[in-house]
Amino acid sequence: MTTGHRITIQRSDRHVRVVHGGQVLAESDRSLVLRETGCPERYYIPPEDVALDLLTASDAQTYCPFKGTASYWSLPDAENLVWAYPDPKPDVAEIKDHLCFYEVELF
Repeated sequence: MTTGHRITIQRSDRHVRVVHGGQVLAESDRSLVLRETGCPERYYIPPEDVALDLLTASDAQTYCPFKGTASYWSLPDAENLVWAYPDPKPDVAEIKDHLCFYEVELF
């Protein structure tokens, strides 16, 4: 981590649901909340709680110097809607293979 940059990860106590186009893509009581300096809170959902059969792997990848290389998945009408870190950096190892969506509903 660089000076002043911080990432914390903890188990969320919120119920998280992801809906797109009226279809539930994910629903979980077991998500992790990642808080990162300068970024909105992100909820990382275990793959067992995501409708993986609705998603198509994308060729897109991005690199974060703090988390590693992210892989993406899409819907026919929403490109790169979800991402995950299959091999995250050691400081954020807990998010390995958990999926993250841009917008979630919290309960």
